[in-house]
Amino acid sequence: MTKHARYATLLNHREHWFGAGKDRAISAGNYRVNERIRAREVRLISDTDENLGVVPLRRALEMAAERDLDLVEVAPNVDPPVCKIMDFGKFLYERAKKEREARRQQKQVEVKEVRLRPKTDNHHLQFKIRDARRWLEAGMKVKVRVRFRGREITYPEIARKMLKQVAEELSDVAVIEQAPNMEGRTMLMVLAPAQEKK
Repeated sequence: MTKHARYATLLNHREHWFGAGKDRAISAGNYRVNERIRAREVRLISDTDENLGVVPLRRALEMAAERDLDLVEVAPNVDPPVCKIMDFGKFLYERAKKEREARRQQKQVEVKEVRLRPKTDNHHLQFKIRDARRWLEAGMKVKVRVRFRGREITYPEIARKMLKQVAEELSDVAVIEQAPNMEGRTMLMVLAPAQEKK
């Protein structure tokens, strides 16, 4: 594929994703390349990162063509704009690769939930605490929710006492991220793994 065919393909992709039109605002993925650069003069950076100073746009385009590369406007909001000689297709590929890698590196924290009732007996509560401990040790956050029915809501201190017991029994592996508070007809507390807070 010739340089001009490759450039035409890039422009088609660019217009497909970002829309055609020379006067569109510059976005993170929308660069002016080669003939689309509108300034008369540009501050030129070579493909070896050497600052070549301010040169006329025509000369900068010729220098890029001599190296079989593209002239890319990398800082459009300065006067004169900064342009760099580079392989634009390779630049887009490398940037997309870095973005994919960054997304992969982001840690997704899973949140589990334990549901209780004010009438939950201690035996059943111990099973729930055991599950919460397992999840916290695996690095997950745990929401502990006490759901009220009917007139139970007039005794929030029972739920608060129950949540305090849960927090105390898990204090070796968890810290309270969100203290117990009412959300509608439930009281909610959020626990996070202890090492995450440290």
